[in-house]
Amino acid sequence: MRCRLFNLPRHGMVRAQHMRNSFLRVVALLGGATIVSIPSPAQPAADSPARGITVDSGGEAKMEFVLIPAGTFRLGAENSRPDEKPVTTVTISQPFYLGKYEVTQEQWQSVMGTNPAYYKGTNFPVEQVSWNAAQGFLTNLNERVKSYRFRLPSEAEWEYACRAGTSTEYSFGDGDTALPEYGWFTGNGERKTHPVGEKKPNPWGLYDMHGNVWEWCQDWYAPYPGGQVTDPTGPPTGSTIVMRGGSWSHGARDLWSSYRFGRFNRDFPFRSVGFRVVAVPVAK
Repeated sequence: MRCRLFNLPRHGMVRAQHMRNSFLRVVALLGGATIVSIPSPAQPAADSPARGITVDSGGEAKMEFVLIPAGTFRLGAENSRPDEKPVTTVTISQPFYLGKYEVTQEQWQSVMGTNPAYYKGTNFPVEQVSWNAAQGFLTNLNERVKSYRFRLPSEAEWEYACRAGTSTEYSFGDGDTALPEYGWFTGNGERKTHPVGEKKPNPWGLYDMHGNVWEWCQDWYAPYPGGQVTDPTGPPTGSTIVMRGGSWSHGARDLWSSYRFGRFNRDFPFRSVGFRVVAVPVAK
């Protein structure tokens, strides 16, 4: 398998540095996530990770990933449901790559040789896949591509990436007026999934973090610990798995960055549930 890396062109680096500095100032003023470590577009270190990677998953299918920087944020929300409290200060200690899009039917087909989706379409998100089935996909992908270890995101990693430095209800702000520009839900979903990447991305370049299909996380569903924690992964055992992001079949409130859903067990597939993948470079 081949892995292709890509970086910002030289002519865009100075502008990117200016945007980065402005972003960090805004985050500080608004009390959003504190970015602990992020590669500098203007002067990247020789051993710094690429800001995006593309991995061949088999055949013509490729998977794009976005670099998520290390940092600290507040998991959950005070003005929300009881299971989104207590708000917990979480540190993500290491950068990681997260799928730019939800896993598509083409990608699933290339890795698994089947297509379980109810709403068929090459670039539509795969759905009707249980948590266990997603683990099977990851096992096969890890056997094919040895330079990265692929897994589901932890719940904390998912919310951190969704928020992308924000502390508002959605990654684009408070209130759902602009939600149709960023996600598919009951207000515009027409009772079905849609091709990935048709809506606007969040500030870190991730698409469909709000809506389209629910996304499996790695964690068992459980109360938040509160206080300050580093790289939490949930309890060692449980009965149901966390899903995030909302879907075409759910309302605007279910698409909040903090909203969590934990009613399905590991072998339950449904046509509004899919997933996205984390890629971690394998140490040489």
